[in-house]
Amino acid sequence: MANEYYEIALRMIAALFAGGLIGLERSHRGRPAGFRTHVLVCLASSLLMLVTVYEPHWMVRASVGTNMVLDPTRMAQGIMTGIGFLGAGAIIKEGFTVRGLTTAASIWTTAALGILIGIGFWYAATVGTVLALGTLSLFRWVEARLPTETYANFMVRFKRGSAISEAELRTLVAQHGFSLYQMSYRLHGEVELLEYRTVLRTMQSANLAKLAATLGRDPNVLEYRIAPTTE
Repeated sequence: MANEYYEIALRMIAALFAGGLIGLERSHRGRPAGFRTHVLVCLASSLLMLVTVYEPHWMVRASVGTNMVLDPTRMAQGIMTGIGFLGAGAIIKEGFTVRGLTTAASIWTTAALGILIGIGFWYAATVGTVLALGTLSLFRWVEARLPTETYANFMVRFKRGSAISEAELRTLVAQHGFSLYQMSYRLHGEVELLEYRTVLRTMQSANLAKLAATLGRDPNVLEYRIAPTTE
């Protein structure tokens, strides 16, 4: 019996590690669903699977001759489907920023823990609670110190006769620590404006302010827009 408890703890810690690895990569890429979110989702999935794998730990066998069929996993499916709507309500999109993903994942994890407690799988519920609390507290410190790529939608407009070339624009943003993705162009014929649009990427978010200051001092720049995004 003791060996099984060690195995249960090992499986949950392994889920913590697997979700953390994926979350580290997503956080490094600057995605909204990052380190803690992936850990919580993976941990919750592991907790729910433990309900089925270790059924003898919480299921009291019926007496001989008693016809009783229980399917707790079907009830768990219904609970988690309903919790999905609650989690979706915690996610907020403000412009290019997504908030509430970790909160939604923590709601989902809490639902999984509630299922374990409800069926009396006390050991898994206790260890899962400790791991979830550690994810939301200790892992916040780890996530805050991860190097993160910053993305921004970039638009700049020039008078048609004084517009810089694409090569010059690429050189300008490179000097400020950016790389470019998928440059697009637009010529406003009626007002004689040339517009460049692209996506900027940098490892230093402070570079956004430096680029904005440089563009603001350029008399040839009629208008620009730098909008940070997590996608």
